[in-house]
Amino acid sequence: MQSPTARRVTPETRLTEGARGERLSALLAARIRAGGPIPFAEFMRECLYHPEHGYYSRRAARRRGDYYTSVDVHAIFGRLITRQLAEMWELLGSPQPFLAVESGAGVGRLAANILDFAARELPAFYAATEYIAVEHSAVRRSEHANALASHVSKSRVSSCAEIPEEIPNGCIFSNELLDALPTHRVVIDRGQLREVYVGFEGGKFIEVLLEPHTPAIEQYFREQGIALPEGQQAEACLDACGWIENAGRALGRGFVMTIDYGQEARALYDERHNRGTLLAYRDHRITENVLDAPGEQDLTSHVNFTALQVWGCRTGLQRTGLVTQSQFLVALGKANEFADLYEPGQSEVEKLRARLLLKNLIHPEGLGEKFQVLIQHKGIENPRLTGLSGY
Repeated sequence: MQSPTARRVTPETRLTEGARGERLSALLAARIRAGGPIPFAEFMRECLYHPEHGYYSRRAARRRGDYYTSVDVHAIFGRLITRQLAEMWELLGSPQPFLAVESGAGVGRLAANILDFAARELPAFYAATEYIAVEHSAVRRSEHANALASHVSKSRVSSCAEIPEEIPNGCIFSNELLDALPTHRVVIDRGQLREVYVGFEGGKFIEVLLEPHTPAIEQYFREQGIALPEGQQAEACLDACGWIENAGRALGRGFVMTIDYGQEARALYDERHNRGTLLAYRDHRITENVLDAPGEQDLTSHVNFTALQVWGCRTGLQRTGLVTQSQFLVALGKANEFADLYEPGQSEVEKLRARLLLKNLIHPEGLGEKFQVLIQHKGIENPRLTGLSGY
């Protein structure tokens, strides 16, 4: 490996004082002093998933002030996903059991919305479904028993740390999971692809450019036909490629549904993203200072939906369709004029508030146009799904 070149790729910014991630910083600094700079992907993995000090190892209540997701806006998000899952079940011939596998289930909020609605409105689907809430964090997984108590007692749900090895019939789905997987960072420097490593110098973390530590990074761009120009910064999420391959291997017949923030490759790596897409979130504020406060801020990058399709094909997954979240929700909701939006006995004021919340999920300036929904299928010919009817 060549001598490291220290170079700050992202600008230095300040966050609120306090809670600067000192404990995890000390562990990472000791690791770097002992073995040299580490790929940014490894730094990000520790920041988010360290079993004791990682951001996602903290209790959810401590993270709710940093960001919110579609699940937090209104239960209609989970209800319409339930409608799509039930249609998938029917297209597969109404198998029993139908495995609904949520990867990255967090503390179980989406699972609760889906199962509550299925039990109330779709009893046949509910009776056939085995919901598996997959969550790597033991802290968050421990909250499933309370959040899903009524469904646990009926043997309709279980939780585990990994996707099951065999899913004969079902759907593997995720919501805002892949954008938080550790990603490799690269930059084209004097015509050469260089990977961003993290070093430690002068009492702070620094960015260091070195040769890619694995040929898989160059292969990642080559297989998608992406040639980055001089100075271009970009991410290569090899973990997402591994995730979709594992999903495809596990699935016998059915679907993989990925809901996340991102684009296909040619848009993701164009001149509008010449600084890459990696960002840090804390207290509903965004910063590019991704090295600050390890374990105390969320780190995300845009999902590459082309890579999910390329690597998914290796295990038999075929593209069913890709639409915006807005198109997906509107297509499912208009089937019954969004009657699923309302609770029994709601007042007109409460219904108005529900409609206003819905707009945030589907409005072009809200979450609806920022998120994409990719559905892939396996073991079924040319399925036509309501959620993709605008595709």
